[in-house]
Amino acid sequence: MSNPTTQPEQRSLKTRLVLLTAIVSAAGAVAATALLVNISERKQEARNPFYRVVELTDETVDPAVWGKNFPLQYDDYKRTVDQVRTKYGGSEAVPHTPTAADPRSVVAQSRIEEDPRLKTMWAGYAFAVDFREERGHAYMLEDQTFTERQHVTKQPGTCMHCHASVYVPYKKLGDGDLIKGFEKMNQMPYVEARKLVEHPVACIDCHDPGTMALRVTRPGFIEGMRAFKEGQGIPNYDVNAQATRQEMRSYVCGQCHVEYYFKGPEKRLTYPWAKGLNIDNIMAYYEENGHKDWVHAETGAPVLKAQHPEFEMYNQGIHARSGVACADCHMAYKREGAMKITDHHVRSPLLNINRACQTCHKWSEQELLGRVETIQSRNQKLRGTAMDALVDLIQDLKARKLAGATDVELAEARGFQRKAQFYLDFVEAENSSGFHAPQEAARILGDSINYSRLGQKALSKPQAATPKSE
Repeated sequence: MSNPTTQPEQRSLKTRLVLLTAIVSAAGAVAATALLVNISERKQEARNPFYRVVELTDETVDPAVWGKNFPLQYDDYKRTVDQVRTKYGGSEAVPHTPTAADPRSVVAQSRIEEDPRLKTMWAGYAFAVDFREERGHAYMLEDQTFTERQHVTKQPGTCMHCHASVYVPYKKLGDGDLIKGFEKMNQMPYVEARKLVEHPVACIDCHDPGTMALRVTRPGFIEGMRAFKEGQGIPNYDVNAQATRQEMRSYVCGQCHVEYYFKGPEKRLTYPWAKGLNIDNIMAYYEENGHKDWVHAETGAPVLKAQHPEFEMYNQGIHARSGVACADCHMAYKREGAMKITDHHVRSPLLNINRACQTCHKWSEQELLGRVETIQSRNQKLRGTAMDALVDLIQDLKARKLAGATDVELAEARGFQRKAQFYLDFVEAENSSGFHAPQEAARILGDSINYSRLGQKALSKPQAATPKSE
């Protein structure tokens, strides 16, 4: 016989189980709904990577205005004021007493004070007076404006091409024509051109304000790539129409990180790429047109000053051959919430190994840093040997010149100095300390050493006796 008191208890237990099941089901439904809503919101964020707060036009130069639509990228851009040194590159903040000519309180360290051999190599040229370690993009206009080189030579407006946001000033000067404005500014004195620009490199120099697509705005690169492609059998190349997106992620950097010279009395900025991008092609180009940047003050040799050929050297390396762009390492992608953005804190990959290197290379940060520094250490040692060889040649040439040797007698050795110096300077001016193309950098420095020794050998040849006057 059943206990009558148990039936109400069983009904109560069943009721509680039903209620608990309902509560759990409701909670699960709420959680699932919340998850789906969250996923939907994140997908929406990914589809809408920015919110249009202000209208951007093809005349919006100020990056702070662009920053209203792209605050994450703008925050990164502002961080290029950092001064952080790696083992073989980067800058240290050196105190500076402000003067009327240079009001800065902080500058980068002097490269010519760190290695006085550079003064010998550049004797008679403005770089022998002032040459400092590179700093971030935030300083590119300021450092050009206040360098002591401004006081020893009359620099042209051409310099603005890579030290300022010039896209809009060019178009204004050219009444809407970018190339005509470029040509006009090239011929202006630096101090006059400086009045026309306000910012260092800015958003508008690399992005279309309507589509945000990458674009090349520097006429020097547009013309340089056209000449390079012409040499490859591709006429009338239009970099903005024909380059792939991945190529553009290097080309926007290559607009300025290149070798160049000022062509003719109009000081037209020219990239010497008609024969190709490697140093042998560039040297052949200069030999053919006879260009010289100055005459060496101690030897009388017609010599060349390499600029900052990161783009050319990168193109000789394994990363370029593997399809890796400049931005992949120097502006590595990162996550901000649900969004994947390009890091606009442009800097050495060695300061950001996790995102810049370990995306592809599955070794520890310590191992990767060690590999890079080994490459750079070997490059620095070979660079020192090349520098010593060049200085020896310059001293020997100087002595022979002072002893009364004629220009004809010195011509061969001067020719070897021109080559030895340019090859060495090509690696010296390239800011990766050999890493962009380690084997190519070693090859170039080896050639430089050889040219220096061939120059000394030329000086050791017996000279023909000078006929005596009767």
